[in-house]
Amino acid sequence: MDRQSLPQQDKNLPRSYDHEREVVIPPLDLAGTLNIPGGAQALVVFVYGSGSSRFSPRDRAVAQALNEQAIATLLFDLLTEQEETNRACVFDIELLAKRLIQTVDWIDRDPMLSQLPLGFFGASTGAAAALIAAAQRGDRVGAVVSRGGRPDLAGRMLNEIKTPTLLIVGGNDFGVIELNEEALLQLKGPKAIEIVSGATHLFPEPGALEAVIDHAARWFDAYLMKDKMKIRSPQ
Repeated sequence: MDRQSLPQQDKNLPRSYDHEREVVIPPLDLAGTLNIPGGAQALVVFVYGSGSSRFSPRDRAVAQALNEQAIATLLFDLLTEQEETNRACVFDIELLAKRLIQTVDWIDRDPMLSQLPLGFFGASTGAAAALIAAAQRGDRVGAVVSRGGRPDLAGRMLNEIKTPTLLIVGGNDFGVIELNEEALLQLKGPKAIEIVSGATHLFPEPGALEAVIDHAARWFDAYLMKDKMKIRSPQ
């Protein structure tokens, strides 16, 4: 299945947001989709793992659920089309973190987005990139949620992360559970781990993704929306 066919899977899903626009993020013109619900109180940037993109049905489902909770979302591709075919780039955590930091800088130059509390939702290797970026942009990033992530790949940076971090892992994702538990011990800020019973790495089981959404929404509500900051809906 090619990337152009994936968005059609969402045509019949409810559009709970008031404003959607395609964006181009410098300096590499990375493609992204920004959804801003009316009265948005926070912004969550999605950070994908290997082989995924902004058209991931799983992440789009999570994003739509967050939109319903007055959280704006940005789904963007961390790699160019040429880089996506290079396995070295796909697993280059420092490169992915650099792209995420560039995206945060772009957000902070936008008068409408810069006022919103900011969070990251990372999956697989993208979770490690999100944690590294949070360590380097500490005061700007209010919360991180990892879905089936590899936080261990953040390495020594784990000891520098004070950002409130939630690790969500499938109960049948053996090996990854242990890596998340070990990473949890190294994090310095508010932290928690949620193990979704019966779920595997991609959470395809009935009710598994809904559990991810519930845990993520609660975490972002607790750490991003406490000040109830709002922006005016685009006209």
